[in-house]
Amino acid sequence: MGYLPGTAPEPVTLLINEIIQELLPLRDIRAEYRIIKEISFIQKEKSLQVAGVTFNIKPIIYRQIKDAEEVALFICTAGRAVGEMSRNSMKEGDLLRGYVYDVIGSEVVEHAADMMQEELKGESQARGRKITNRFSPGYCGWDVAEQHKLFSFFKDNFCGITLTESALMNPVKSVSGLIGIGEHVRYSQYQCHLCDDKNCIYRNRKSESL
Repeated sequence: MGYLPGTAPEPVTLLINEIIQELLPLRDIRAEYRIIKEISFIQKEKSLQVAGVTFNIKPIIYRQIKDAEEVALFICTAGRAVGEMSRNSMKEGDLLRGYVYDVIGSEVVEHAADMMQEELKGESQARGRKITNRFSPGYCGWDVAEQHKLFSFFKDNFCGITLTESALMNPVKSVSGLIGIGEHVRYSQYQCHLCDDKNCIYRNRKSESL
């Protein structure tokens, strides 16, 4: 929320703690991934083919995963409830409460994706492989519309995420993307100057904040 540690006013911290307790019983946080070995890279177009499906991932992502031997496609969601609570609070005029729901929802889905990525990392290490960072449509020049292609790999869709015609996800607090896997790939600390998303909640964050 932009506060440095220990600087948030008490009414805000009390509200955050209240909402966290309210959300704890929810059980609709989900994530899934598919590892696909049939991949190839098209250097000239800076694109990736996965089982015959072409993803135009653009130069920034291409550079990070071009040495991968496999990719993991993933989807992850914080569930519908937190987004609905945020919208309802906003409609009722409680903008602060709605905003706190929104921020917590973003943190929840990112941490769920972190846990999914750690599981993938362990599975890959057991096979003598490493993983890259995760990359999502809508970031680093990758067209968000390609989420339709990505979701075509999740016919069962355990997470229950749907896409609008314009490729926005529902529930809103959801993420999707890909991770490179191979012996010669590497994970790097996220570097904000490589990304063109000026509204990312993690942009240039050097310390934990509320």
